[in-house]
Amino acid sequence: MPPFAITADFHIHHGRMPDFLPLVLDNARSSQRNEPGCRRFDVLIPQAGSDWLRLYEIYDSEADFDVHCRTPHFLAFKAATGDMVARLVVERFALAGQ
Repeated sequence: MPPFAITADFHIHHGRMPDFLPLVLDNARSSQRNEPGCRRFDVLIPQAGSDWLRLYEIYDSEADFDVHCRTPHFLAFKAATGDMVARLVVERFALAGQ
């Protein structure tokens, strides 16, 4: 199976980024530490600063991403941040040439 990637653009309610950022960083660290199928999990913040950020994640397979979405740390992150997120856009990708 080819590697699988996603981007997730989180648009955060104004003023909530200071609350959101440590939670998303903890989710990223937990994913890389505890999920064998997670190859990469980057939290990208625009240099100009704003109320959105982008996640860039690579998994061994789409099935590994599905496992990620059921992990206790992801479910805790989702519950803790639900009221902070104004909009979420997730896009799925195959890695070309892999």
